[in-house]
Amino acid sequence: MKKNSVMNLTFLLTIVFLFCFNSEISAQEDTEMKAKSDFWSHVQFGGGFGLGLGNGYADIMVAPSAVYNFNHYVSAGLGAQYSYVKQKDFYNANLYGGSLIALFHPIEELQLSTELEQLRVNRTFEDSYGSDKQDFWNTALFLGAGYRNENVTFGIRYNVLHKDRDNIYAEAFMPFVRIYF
Repeated sequence: MKKNSVMNLTFLLTIVFLFCFNSEISAQEDTEMKAKSDFWSHVQFGGGFGLGLGNGYADIMVAPSAVYNFNHYVSAGLGAQYSYVKQKDFYNANLYGGSLIALFHPIEELQLSTELEQLRVNRTFEDSYGSDKQDFWNTALFLGAGYRNENVTFGIRYNVLHKDRDNIYAEAFMPFVRIYF
């Protein structure tokens, strides 16, 4: 019986102790943790989409990206890209990969950019003599400039790593349109 009294007394003291120090129990909530991070308010999503269709020709490109605005002048982010190109009875290609992008806005209307792009290229050439399959990595480093109006930029970029023979792009200069929301 003495053992039950000790157990009851211990239980009673535990309950009294918990109720007396209730403020410490509820103090486990950290008010600093409740403050929301403003990280996502600095992130913009966007990218590009391309579609070219013709007589026996198809070119489809999807390139989503996201940038973080460090301030009004500097942004940096990541992108992904997938392209499918086919010319009937001649050429078929799948290109996929990613990119790192840095944007600089010295004035509101001007956007300067640097983009490092790495794409895996799987392509097949077919003709009356047979077919030739190629699988390789293509690296491009684009330097660009464009006119910016709010969240849309029109411009041109130059691939400083362009080689006429070993490249997936026909020209070193390429126009672009960037849209970020």
